[in-house]
Amino acid sequence: MSRPITSITLRFCSYMFSLSPFKVRHLLPRFVIIGILKRLNNYGSKLSQIVKVHFLSSLAALLSVLIVGGQGVYAQSVAIGLEAAQRGDFALALGEWQPLADQGDADAQFYVGVLHFNGYGVTQDRNAAEKWYRLAAEQGLARAQFNLGVMFFNGYGVVQNYSEAGKWYRLSAQQGEAQAQNNLGYMYWKGEGVQQDYLEAMTYFRLSAAQGHGQAQFSLGWMYWKGEGVVQDDVFAHMWFSIAESQGHDEGKKNRIGVEMTMTANDIAKAQLLVRDCVALNFKGC
Repeated sequence: MSRPITSITLRFCSYMFSLSPFKVRHLLPRFVIIGILKRLNNYGSKLSQIVKVHFLSSLAALLSVLIVGGQGVYAQSVAIGLEAAQRGDFALALGEWQPLADQGDADAQFYVGVLHFNGYGVTQDRNAAEKWYRLAAEQGLARAQFNLGVMFFNGYGVVQNYSEAGKWYRLSAQQGEAQAQNNLGYMYWKGEGVQQDYLEAMTYFRLSAAQGHGQAQFSLGWMYWKGEGVVQDDVFAHMWFSIAESQGHDEGKKNRIGVEMTMTANDIAKAQLLVRDCVALNFKGC
């Protein structure tokens, strides 16, 4: 049995029709809009022909944003949640992200995982974090793959498993995630979860260092200093320690001073020149 149309309903229809779809999206959450559209659709046959035509055109416009152009709306909602989280309003952030995560949006799944991992706005639950990270990671989201790697490497909410950590780090590293490249380099350097291989370690440290990752830059300095995977070279060790130091890496400064103890003034000057050249190249090809 149909419910009668009230004057309030008609006024609401008129107001909604006057707004652009994106304005409506700012005013109401997605699930509320869909509920309204369903209710208005039930009223459609009772509306006047003019209002009905206007309703149908507005409905098409809204659906084009919500469904056909859904990625734009998803991105907007994810951004709204991120802004809320940065303000410390985790309840609002979760309200934006959870519906999208449930619908399969990888970015929203990642951020819901972050909330559960840290206990922001929810009871800390790292099993739930692993679930949401995995859903996003399986869709190819590099950040989620990296975070899964961290969980398995350290045993956070899961049984510690270096091989599983290496799997997720590798997938993330292949997409250019600097932290994953650094961590995978570390695993090869230590031989954890993979066969120890200094050349592979150098490869991943270089990829990460070229993106400005201070720990990877420090690790390259260490490998040059100790001759691991490369010919021992104090000049290049000094260069990488100095670059890591400039990135705020405290151990970089300590080791830069340490390697200077066995260097000539001429070699130190060469290293400093290499630093300037490397920084000018934005760490590429150093």
